[in-house]
Order: sequence, then C-alpha cells, then structure tokens
Amino acid sequence: MYACTFCFDLEKEGAHIVTRKEVAELARVSEATVSRVFNGIGPMKEETKLRVLEAAKTLNYHPNAIAQSFARRRSGNLGVVLPYVPKVHLFSTYFFSEILSGIGSKVREKGYDLLLMLRTMEEESDYSDIFRSQKVDACIILGAGDTPRERDQLKRLQEAGHPFCLVNQHFPGERFNEVDADHEAGSYMAVRHLLQKGYRRIAFLNGSPQFSSSGDRRKGYERAMREAGIEPAGYPHWYYEGNYSRTSGYRAAARIYEHREEIDAVFSANDRMATGLMQGLREFGWEAGRDIAIIGCDNSDAARVTDPPLTSVGVPFYEMGSLAADRLLSLVLQEGEPFQLKLGTQLVVRQSCSKR
Repeated sequence: MYACTFCFDLEKEGAHIVTRKEVAELARVSEATVSRVFNGIGPMKEETKLRVLEAAKTLNYHPNAIAQSFARRRSGNLGVVLPYVPKVHLFSTYFFSEILSGIGSKVREKGYDLLLMLRTMEEESDYSDIFRSQKVDACIILGAGDTPRERDQLKRLQEAGHPFCLVNQHFPGERFNEVDADHEAGSYMAVRHLLQKGYRRIAFLNGSPQFSSSGDRRKGYERAMREAGIEPAGYPHWYYEGNYSRTSGYRAAARIYEHREEIDAVFSANDRMATGLMQGLREFGWEAGRDIAIIGCDNSDAARVTDPPLTSVGVPFYEMGSLAADRLLSLVLQEGEPFQLKLGTQLVVRQSCSKR
C-alpha cells in the first residue's frame, strides 16, 4: 500500500512560535490547564476554556501536533483508501476529485491532516494494517467492490472496532458506516424522463456489477420500464455493460448501432461511458439528440461541454465526501454515532435527449 500525507498548516520560516507558557500567562491559568483545553482532557469550566481559547487566538497560538497526538493517543490523520489502477488517472476523474475535495475541506476545518493510500485489489495486506501502523485514526474507503474477500476484510475491520466509512458503496445485509446517494431514484427519474418524451426502446449501459451503484441504477431503470408496461427481460437489446470508463462506452457504440432499429434511447450509468458512447455513435453518423437520446449520470464537468450537452443525473459527490469526513471524525472524538446516510439526486436536462 502506497501512502502520501497532505498537511494543511505549515509554519512560516522564521516566524515567532508562540509557546504554551505565553498563552497561560495571558489567560491567567496554568500551562497544564492550557494543555487540557487543547487536548480535550478532563472536566473544564466553560469560562476557563473560553479564556484560554481567546488568548490562543490573540497570540495566534498553534499547539504542537506531535505533542497533541501523544496526549490524545491519536495520529491526527484521516486516511482515504483509493484503488490503484495502472494507467488510470484517478485524480482527474470527476467522481474521485469531487469526493476528495469534500473530504479535504472538512478535514482542514476539523484540524486534521489527510493521508491518501493507494491499494491494489490483488494486494495481500488488509485494511487492518492501516490501523496497526497507527498512521491514521480513521479511514474512508473509496472504490470498494462487493467481493467475498472485500466483504470479509470490512467485517474484520468492524469487529476490531476500527472507525471507517464507505462512500458511494453499500453492502446488503451489513451495517457498515456509509454515505451513499440514492442512485435508484436517480436512474428512475432519468428513464421516466425518456418515457415521458415518447421514447420506448430504451437501452441501459451499466457499469461493473461489483459496485452497489450499478445494481441500484439497474433497479431504477427496471422499475421505470415496468411501470410503463415494458418488461426489460423480454427486450433482447436492452442491457449493455462497461466498466465506467470512456473507452468502454466507446466500444459499446458499435453494438448499440448494430441494433439501432430496436433502440431509440440509452441511459448510461455514468457520464464517462455516455461521452464515449456519443463519440462512437458519431463515427457511425448518429448524433445524440437527433438520431438517439442519451442520458448520463454524475452531472460531471464533461456533461456541460459535450456536443450536444449531456442530460445527466446529478450526484452530490462533494457533499458525500464532506459528510463522510464530518461524521467519521465525530466518531473518533466520541461525539457521534454509527451512521448510514443516503443523499438525494436530481436530473439536469440538456440537449442530448431532445423532445420528440
């Protein structure tokens, strides 16, 4: 597992470092009292605490992070585990960049540092190793897939009492801490929109089934179709599967174009596959919004600049990351409870699914 740390507070070279003794003198308390205030140790009169904090603010005092970590028996780091995929630039993808921005913003607000860890799916080490090394106080796991090995590791992490959280992934039957989006409702809205426009032969381009969002979006698609009196199982060219990459959407274009007489619209489980699909179909002379309707999911930056602009289901990834960091650090500080949260989605209509 590879790790790198992002620290948000750096001392300016040559600047005077205010000491705990100076804060104690200004607040008219002992140095031990100053230490207890910043380390959250023992009972404390609110008046005394406020006086110490005000003195620290006046003097621009920043407690020593290393000393604090020893006093609290904490590292001061929140870990984020990311999947390592060769030749894939994770930080350039909308999904990861938005979630990480949300996490980073909340971590900074809470006075923590962020430790990013890249992990390959084939790696023998498990998540518990992160905590055994005492590098982090808690971790957020991104890109977890529903495999027997992954589920087993998460169960062991939970049984050991280590605080962690999943973002954009849930495991049926388990009670892990998680922050997810209502992908089923978002998919349902997208397909209902196409049906209301008069499209009936709607295909679904999904991502890998190991991710819960794929299953949720499939449920939303099928529910909308069945409510319209269309049984997907009896429709031979309704389901296509990619891996959430633009390349997989591009490759799906040839298969979808081959059955163009049976397909008049496509709902794609993310924008990257949708933009690849639009590019591939354009090479066959088919234009989104003219010859076929296409809706994506995520409402990424790319959705606004495609030609034509892509209708997409907006997913609040930034808010999901921020909320995950907030709730997880509250657990670390013993100020919160276990959580399973689901945020709403919304359909953003653009020109890729024109009126009929």
